Amino acid sequence: MSDQDDKPRIPPGQVVTKKFPVMTAGTPKITSAEKWTLTLDGKVENPLELSWKELKELPTEDFEVDIHCVTKWSKLDTKWRGVSLETLIDLVKPLPEARYVSAVSDGDYSANLRLPDLTGGCAFVATHFDGAPLTAEHGGPARLVVPGLYFWKSAKWLRKLTFSEYDYKGFWEKLGYHNYGDPWKEQRYRG
Repeated sequence: MSDQDDKPRIPPGQVVTKKFPVMTAGTPKITSAEKWTLTLDGKVENPLELSWKELKELPTEDFEVDIHCVTKWSKLDTKWRGVSLETLIDLVKPLPEARYVSAVSDGDYSANLRLPDLTGGCAFVATHFDGAPLTAEHGGPARLVVPGLYFWKSAKWLRKLTFSEYDYKGFWEKLGYHNYGDPWKEQRYRG
């Protein structure tokens, strides 16, 4: 139980693990930090492309969050460092019609998200895990982390965030995963 609100920390059907399992769709060609860029575009006032150096110059924060995988494992109290999505959103200034975000990664992976799930100071672009630079197997040099949703929504090897008025299905959603992915409602698959 959480001290704050007496809500359980483990969603229904999940099992706590101390390991950090590696789950990957395909074998993407991963970009090195020196060549890495992050594009933020779509329905925004100020589209931009950040280099690794430019991302690292933005304010970073430490985040301690629980993560939940659709394959039924949960890892509690994970420690990350990264750039809050609030910081990136403030830079690009989404237009009023931008209600969704498509996170696109190396290897043609994508995840669809609702813009409100990226605000509020919880979601971030992680560059470090457990005090060390993020390894390639866990999505390095940078990955999205959205702890309020199943972890497939936290796209590894992040390269682009496209803001849109439309909810374009991501990689797993096209293959039958739930469009939203709330672990508390066990939204694993469609139907």
